[in-house]
Amino acid sequence: MKQFYTLLIFTLVTIVTYGQQFTATGTVYDADINDVLPGVNVFVKNTSNGTTTDFDGNFSLPNVAVGDILVFSYISFKTQEITVSNQDSISLYLREDVSALDEVVVIGYGTQTKKEITGAVAVVGAETIEELNPTRIEQALQGQVAGVNITAESGSPGSGSNIRIRGISTNGDNRPLILVDGNVIEDLSVLNPGDIESINVLKDATAGIYGVRAANGVVLITTKTGRKNSKLKFSYDVYGGYQQTSRTIPVLNATEYALLTNEAFAAGGQANPFPNVSDFGVGTNWQDEVFQNAPIINHNITITGGTEKSTFSFGSSLLTQDGIVGGSKANFKRFTSRINFNTDLLENLKFTANLIYTGTERKTLSENGIGSVLFNALNNAPTFGVRDANGAFTLSQGLGNEVINPLAQIENTFNSNDVVRISGKTALNYKFWNDFTVESSLQFNYAEVKGRFFSPVAFFGAGKVFNNIDRPNLTTNKDIFKDYTFDSFINYNKRLSEDHNFQATLGTSVFVTKGQFSGGTQGFFENEVSFAEADLINAVDIRNGLQDSGLSGKFDERLLSYFARIQYDYKGRYLFSGVIRRDGSTKFGPDNRFGYFPSGSIGWIASDEEFLVNSNAVNFLKFRASYGILGNDRIPGNGFRGILNGEGAYVLNDQLVFGQAIGVLPNPAIQWEEQKTYDIGVDLKLFNSKIDITADYFNKTTEGLLLQPQVSGILGANAPGAQAPVVNGGTVENSGFEFAIGYQSDRSKDFNFGLNYNVTFLTNEVTQVNNEAGFLQGGSFGVGQDPPARMEAGKPIGFFYGLETNGIFQNQDEVNSHATQANAAPGDLRFVDQNGDGIIDTDDRIDIGNPIPDATMGLNLSINYKSIDFGAYAFASVGNEIVRNYERNQPLVNRSVYTINRWTGEGSTNEFPRLTTGATSNTLFSDFFVEDGSFVRIQNAQIGYTFPNHLMEKMGADKLRIYLSANNIYTFTKYRGYDPSASSGAPIGAGIDQGFYPVPRTYLLGLNLKF
Repeated sequence: MKQFYTLLIFTLVTIVTYGQQFTATGTVYDADINDVLPGVNVFVKNTSNGTTTDFDGNFSLPNVAVGDILVFSYISFKTQEITVSNQDSISLYLREDVSALDEVVVIGYGTQTKKEITGAVAVVGAETIEELNPTRIEQALQGQVAGVNITAESGSPGSGSNIRIRGISTNGDNRPLILVDGNVIEDLSVLNPGDIESINVLKDATAGIYGVRAANGVVLITTKTGRKNSKLKFSYDVYGGYQQTSRTIPVLNATEYALLTNEAFAAGGQANPFPNVSDFGVGTNWQDEVFQNAPIINHNITITGGTEKSTFSFGSSLLTQDGIVGGSKANFKRFTSRINFNTDLLENLKFTANLIYTGTERKTLSENGIGSVLFNALNNAPTFGVRDANGAFTLSQGLGNEVINPLAQIENTFNSNDVVRISGKTALNYKFWNDFTVESSLQFNYAEVKGRFFSPVAFFGAGKVFNNIDRPNLTTNKDIFKDYTFDSFINYNKRLSEDHNFQATLGTSVFVTKGQFSGGTQGFFENEVSFAEADLINAVDIRNGLQDSGLSGKFDERLLSYFARIQYDYKGRYLFSGVIRRDGSTKFGPDNRFGYFPSGSIGWIASDEEFLVNSNAVNFLKFRASYGILGNDRIPGNGFRGILNGEGAYVLNDQLVFGQAIGVLPNPAIQWEEQKTYDIGVDLKLFNSKIDITADYFNKTTEGLLLQPQVSGILGANAPGAQAPVVNGGTVENSGFEFAIGYQSDRSKDFNFGLNYNVTFLTNEVTQVNNEAGFLQGGSFGVGQDPPARMEAGKPIGFFYGLETNGIFQNQDEVNSHATQANAAPGDLRFVDQNGDGIIDTDDRIDIGNPIPDATMGLNLSINYKSIDFGAYAFASVGNEIVRNYERNQPLVNRSVYTINRWTGEGSTNEFPRLTTGATSNTLFSDFFVEDGSFVRIQNAQIGYTFPNHLMEKMGADKLRIYLSANNIYTFTKYRGYDPSASSGAPIGAGIDQGFYPVPRTYLLGLNLKF
């Protein structure tokens, strides 16, 4: 009976409790950004009792009882249900329900969902960029996108990078077209990576909608903006840390140096320069003296918000970075400020505007060449101290004309380069008759580049080329660049029944770029002045080569384009897109000014067919193909006509008079460089879309390469200021295969992880060079030697052309039985007589290496456990060679430690030649100086902690995350130089390391705060 009463009481209490109605309250948030969500529908399941959240995400729903099920729904977010258990306020976090296939991707004068895209398009999101914390945007693409290879021009602060999409397509400018919110940007240094929402890379013929300059691919960058009906939100990101060199090159210490130098002098029949080596010890390690830990710090603030009709976003950042060589003497500062504004002027009339201001200040040192700071640190003798007994910098006597004390060089270097740039865009978008939309936009860029280069009175040693023993001088320049783009187009979108969907675009684009180069104005001073005090007003002698030659320095170039595109899909699974573009450029003569460039692509979404639509394994399968012809006009202006910008010598009245003459020889017949490209690809998602696979085969053939060939001196191309004419003189083919696979576990669980891998195999081949010699040369090696790189039919562009070695002469009999080789002796490199004429000369040079990698790969790992996140990224380059060119051939310079394993007698080694001051052929360009440049680099690792939401609510913040990050952690490579990613970026001459400034290793502590 007691148990019966207990059960009865429990039942009555339950009935009373569940029957008691009250008003349910709470707040709904966006789980991804921890921001409130206005307009969310909230209702009791299976009833008409409902409400919506207000501007602050709050709701109040009466007549709710414990046990009721509340349903929360919002467009593009996952609908969520919760059971009411008490009268406490409810906090609910909704997650977006936009699948990867429904993500909107910018494709040029419009958008498409990923599912509809028929071209090769890759996307990098803000989350990836935030994890990498790049100082430059290019660093966020390396290893993230298949087919995109990034090489640094230098590791110094503020230096640029080279972006190559699917290989090197031309002997000229290989940069892709870059647009930020639709505005053309030539230099990515103007943009703060923290402002970026997404990066889309167009890699195939679908880039043809952008016409001229899109032949090398297109990078579309979208910056962050606000959301309608959202409160003012703030985001503050800061990181700071230090940089250090990722590598030093082992060289001889003082004792080793003295011993080996004595040996070299003795072999050359000269007296020992160091009779007593016992007291030298280790000596000075000049790399330790010039390398230092350098600070880096970045602040970034973003403000977003929106009303019922408008959205806005404001961002501002400040980056300060010292150099690992030179410290504050190699400082880089960047200040950016950005604003985006969108508003509905009328229901069908929208206005958008954005503005970016960037100011940079960069101080530089001599780098990446003979006479650079690192070149001097490697070659300066370890027997010299940094300073002498009197405290003055030591003089590097006897080491040749270029090698000087690198610390003295840093002390006496005063360079600065300031850039102010303003970029903006305004656009109006009007929708009418339901199916039509017309948009017009005006874009502009304005930049001022100011330079100050000061040379004080300085003496570095007898005969040094850097000496200035006359008087201090200052060189200044101020160059101005302006461009404007007007785009206007109309879109027509019509769906017929449920099966046919048409989209058509018709438009025009006008581009104007103007500017003026000031030339370097050099002023000399009678008395000593400091860099800060130096002013041309006080100079006693002022010179300007540009003005003295009578040239204005002005330029004005223009483009006029018309384009049309048709897109069609049948039942959403059979896709077609076709583009025709007519481009006109003032860089070509009247007869060749305009070109027509068509492209097309098709796609088939096989997973929507009946035989796959119910598959549990295959969630998505799309086949696609594209083909197109794209034009390129990236050459200097006025190549089709003669310009008096050269120097001429004339005899007038029996007097020799210097005046002007034609500079670049004209060629009225030059016309558009054309790239014919096709792509066949497949996109696949498996097992609840946890596995994502993309594969592409591509081929790009560039015909009519715009280049300057070698011509006979009879034509006058060798006169001062004169150059060979620009011609359509070659063909280059790039073909390859891209493959990317990714796995992402269920993000809704406490523990999840993602793993992504991509690989690109690339083959580059020149198929034609139309000039008298049959090849073009480029690059430099040593002093006074022929250029070491070539462009020649049947070879990759920029391959290394030199002598092949076949070991070391071990004795005199081998020398005697070999082909005649100048000054050959036992211990010297043995060159192969390729043509069998019995003489080793320039005719025996062959292909000895290729700077273009056979394959590049990226591997990305992310792990999340509750509030802890971890990410790591790696990149690999395989099959490329590098030329070692940072060693100076002088008797008393220092040497790399590999010379310890030199040839010292028969059988001692067959790899490293003897040391001698005598004349040999060992310094001729050969495969002895070509090394395997393959590498695997752990680019980034980061661990972070995000504080829980309930704690953030108490603090009045939305999100707080702290993290530790390391960049350029370690590089696995056989290459002996500073950095295997060294590259000048030149199509002919890349991959030649002349003392490359290494990309620094960076350690950062950062914080992300949203409130």
